[in-house]
This record gives sequence, C-alpha cells and structure tokens, in this order.
Amino acid sequence: MAAEVGIELEPFRERFTRRIGSRRSLVEVRVEAVEGDRHECVFLDRRPDGKATCRVYRARPTQCRSWPFWPENLASPEAWDATRSRVPCLGMGEGPLHGPVQIRIALHGPGAEA
Repeated sequence: MAAEVGIELEPFRERFTRRIGSRRSLVEVRVEAVEGDRHECVFLDRRPDGKATCRVYRARPTQCRSWPFWPENLASPEAWDATRSRVPCLGMGEGPLHGPVQIRIALHGPGAEA
C-alpha cells in the first residue's frame, strides 16, 4: 500500500497505521453522519450521495478484499440486513448471490473451495 500511496514504508506506517496489540491496523477517521458518527478507513473517499471509493483499491488489504463476507455479517440473514442498513455499501444486496464456495474463496483465496 505504501507504494500505491507513493511513499516509503516507514513514513506510511507512521502516518496511516496504528498498533493494536501486536498487530497494525489502518487508521480511521471520524465521519459525521445523520444516523450518528462513525469511523471509516483513512483511504475511503465518500461522495455526498454516500458512494465510497477506495484510494488504494489495487493494493487494499485482505480485510477489505473480503468485505462484506465477514463472519459476523454472514451469521444470519438478519445480521446481513443489519450491516447493510448500518454501512452504506452500495454493492450489498445488488448483483448475483454468492454461494458458500465463492464466499470461502473471497475470504481465504484460491484453493479454499473445500
């Protein structure tokens, strides 16, 4: 991601990540919204109509590549609907349905079919 942003790794880490325990996470920015404040990735640009664009899309981490197929969102149809209503992700509920194999591949990469 540092290369995508156009800076060296250490300045990238200092500016765009924070330590959580023994791991690093991308920093988030506070966003004021009608439904209440929320925190979003520092690389997410949101238009006034709610549509979001990732500034590092080609280099986004696995966590972002696998969205919205996170276990907590897949726990039940109600969990999916709650996430969809809470997070303005325009792709949720649109397009073809994904089966379990497609979701496993999205979460874990090729070879996760079984």
